[in-house]
Amino acid sequence: MEKFGKVYMVATPIGNLKDITLRALDTLNEVDLILAESISYSKRLLNHYGIRKPLLRFNQHNEKKRVSKVMKLLNEGKSVAYISNAGSPGISDPGAYLVSKAYENGIQVVPIPGPSAITAALSVCGIPSNSFIFLGFLPRRKGKRKRLLESIRGEDRPVVLFESPNRILGLLPEIREILGKETQLVILREMTKAFEEIRRGDVDRILEYLSKRDIRGEITIVLRAEKFKALIKKL
Repeated sequence: MEKFGKVYMVATPIGNLKDITLRALDTLNEVDLILAESISYSKRLLNHYGIRKPLLRFNQHNEKKRVSKVMKLLNEGKSVAYISNAGSPGISDPGAYLVSKAYENGIQVVPIPGPSAITAALSVCGIPSNSFIFLGFLPRRKGKRKRLLESIRGEDRPVVLFESPNRILGLLPEIREILGKETQLVILREMTKAFEEIRRGDVDRILEYLSKRDIRGEITIVLRAEKFKALIKKL
């Protein structure tokens, strides 16, 4: 047995359970404990693949209380895996605190890469993505959200962000007001799931389409302000 255990940060499917990697399945079957952002959510994946391991809920609401217990297990030579509800841990999801504490205690952290809504969206958006900006979920407060959108005005790179179905119709007019109506959007909803939908167009076109529908499922947005890109080229 190794002196210290390891922390495995395991990416899980963003929708379709078949998208998990073989290495991720091996890791989840081999560790002593699985830390999960949500027990009920993660059980669907684990039960599907017949993975029977102890589970401990570990997220932003309780991580500071439970991290000492996890570090004790790691110091005893036990290994743990961390999984968020979907995608790669630590990216708009819990996980960073655990990783930081592991490093502080001399524990090795191992990435187990896999599905990501960010790279999935960029791969099908049709916008060159040699570099890009990721904003995650925008602030709930309008003032902070407006300032963040203003900070990318004039940005030539594609911008990726997440939004909930309840807030998307309120966000689009703000994008039009701050970034301009020529801003090009790619809206990706329910990626990799049965009702996956991808729509492309300017702000008004997307707003008109969504306003006539019952919007469900998490949404990923890729945007590029064409108007400001044209201005930059003229300088």
